[in-house]
Amino acid sequence: MSLGDDQQSSGGYGGMSGTRMRLPEDEGGHRRGGRSSSRSLVTVVGVVVLLIAAIAFANRGGEDSDSSDAAAEDKPKTSSTAPSGTAPVQSGFAHDEQGAQSAAANYAVALGSADMFDKAKRTSILQAIIVPSRAADFGATLDKAYSPQFNKAVGLNEDGSTPKGYTFVSRTSPIGTKVTESSADSATVEVWCSGLLGLAGKNSTTPVTSSWFTITMKLEWVDGDWKIVTHSQKDGPAPIPGDNKASSADEMAKAVQEYGGFSYAR
Repeated sequence: MSLGDDQQSSGGYGGMSGTRMRLPEDEGGHRRGGRSSSRSLVTVVGVVVLLIAAIAFANRGGEDSDSSDAAAEDKPKTSSTAPSGTAPVQSGFAHDEQGAQSAAANYAVALGSADMFDKAKRTSILQAIIVPSRAADFGATLDKAYSPQFNKAVGLNEDGSTPKGYTFVSRTSPIGTKVTESSADSATVEVWCSGLLGLAGKNSTTPVTSSWFTITMKLEWVDGDWKIVTHSQKDGPAPIPGDNKASSADEMAKAVQEYGGFSYAR
């Protein structure tokens, strides 16, 4: 999948201008090797990461979809980690290299969010972060990409809703940023990211898996903020998998519900 002609193929969330933003073998949580996912699952994850251009922008007001009522009882009494829905900064990103890096990191978070699977939210995101002259093209491309077949491939229902009893996870976490080219009103920024994608829940055929990728964004300063002109993505760099024990499906779903997505990334 790709975001128009600008997004490159590799084997992998309205307004945001004001924000700053493994596979369990069983319920016993046996250790999972770093390369133990099936080839078909890896392929699906790769396609998804490429499609949403981040698995991988600021995740403002958007939380991962959750249709598991039973797990709600286990949520913490406080909401210290949950997004408030209120942007912490209202003045946009700074008109300099640091501001461009902050914008790119937040935009990576948004493009890799679960909100991208909702047409209305997706449209709002694109209108907020893409240069006005290209927002319509990006939107048309993604409207075709998020098809009933694609939704089924990632474990969702054809209409993009989450199957009953499961928690849909789609999050992107920026690890670092780098400016490779800049001028007064433009900047090219690379964002190294890790991502989570899948359905958390017992008997899930598309359990939550992780991926690593680098997003390259060309930004322009338009109407007092940085906006995306072009966007591409490639795999890696990926670290050697550690010896962490894979969590059970219930543990993963509970973690997603308790730890809200960031409202700012950098």
